[in-house]
Amino acid sequence: MFKERIIEEMKEVFKEIPFGIEHTLKVVQNAEDIMIGENIEEDKELIVIVAILHDIGAVEAQRKYGSIDAIYQEKEGPSVARKILQKVGYNKNIDRICFVIGNHHTPSKIDGIDFQIQREADLLENLTVMDINKQQQEIKKCIDENFKTNTGKRIAYNRFVLD
Repeated sequence: MFKERIIEEMKEVFKEIPFGIEHTLKVVQNAEDIMIGENIEEDKELIVIVAILHDIGAVEAQRKYGSIDAIYQEKEGPSVARKILQKVGYNKNIDRICFVIGNHHTPSKIDGIDFQIQREADLLENLTVMDINKQQQEIKKCIDENFKTNTGKRIAYNRFVLD
């Protein structure tokens, strides 16, 4: 499978910011856990690739704009992802992969289970920066407003909700 080769390319891009590698690998694991719980088979490879490459525009965004803000990641991510996919010889669903990467911080663009799982897998990692003891209301609100899959919701509540 292409997973290992794409992970190696992602690591090369993120070599200057190792937290990007760690974050990405956790998002991939979250996506795989959600897919298992939701019995996803058809788009499994696509979802894993999106999870690996979702933040791939961060380094280029930092270089060009001095920022890794969402808008710049979304702007730069698709072209970096395309180059990686071409390099490893992957040629399926490239437009879809790039669409999700180019909009992964824009919930209003979610238009399928593949995109939803990516959103939830990423949010599971982003929630780890919240103070679990002090921000329970915000955490619950985030989960209730953003998680649509039963598995993603269950994982989020189990990890972050204290009561």
